[in-house]
Amino acid sequence: MGAPPRAGVGDRLDDGWAQGYTAKMTTARPIIWWKALVGILAVILLAAGLPIGGAILAAGVTRILHLPVSPGDNLAWLYWQHAGQTLLAIVAILIAKRLVPGDYGLHLPKGKTYLGPAIACGIAFGLIMTLVDYWPQLMTHAKPALSYPLTTPNVAGWLFFEGVYVGPTEEIPFRALLVPLLAGLFPARLKLGRFDMYWAGIIVAALFALAHASSFETRPFAQALGQQVYAFALGVLYAYWLEKSRSVLAAAVCHNVGDVLEYGLTVAWIAWL
Repeated sequence: MGAPPRAGVGDRLDDGWAQGYTAKMTTARPIIWWKALVGILAVILLAAGLPIGGAILAAGVTRILHLPVSPGDNLAWLYWQHAGQTLLAIVAILIAKRLVPGDYGLHLPKGKTYLGPAIACGIAFGLIMTLVDYWPQLMTHAKPALSYPLTTPNVAGWLFFEGVYVGPTEEIPFRALLVPLLAGLFPARLKLGRFDMYWAGIIVAALFALAHASSFETRPFAQALGQQVYAFALGVLYAYWLEKSRSVLAAAVCHNVGDVLEYGLTVAWIAWL
């Protein structure tokens, strides 16, 4: 992780980032607290509402098309629901750009890509997530149980979902939309030595972790708590890369790498070990 670039005398300050969400600003903008409170409330509502809105949209589309897909945790439903929340997030970004001008990261990196660290962290967190999610099975030498048979279509569908689809369809709503929006309204920064990023990314990371809090209903407390910890840590990393690279690409890549590695290890564990 490199230090953020410093703005020189000749740097342009009208590229969208200087209007709100930018690592090039050398002086802190004053915080207008009513705007900060509005921003925090807005991202809380969006973080909760986008997945719900995506589910409503997916249910409506699949019903109109007479597709055999019903709300739930099955793979086909997850594809449709994630598509719905991403579409709503893109619409929200188009609106947010008019209200809070800035760079929302829907393009290739404009400088350092952070793809190397993203892949490395994805591998590391893929191993960590596997240990956290399946430590009882590891301790008892038992295989994990999946809710579907390991047929070729099932495995291929999940591999594509975890390795390609889930990254952009979760990072566009949570990082590309929420972090720049909140940073534009609440420009406070956290500085710890060379580490320097907007508090907005940390707040959204907490919301991202809470979006996965349903695991407390389905898993033992220690596992669910562990998921909250690694989801928050990943959320902070994703926001940092978004801010420094000005692109959501590194976040989506790390998200995909970690999830597909955990899924691949789980399938291998069940099928061959």
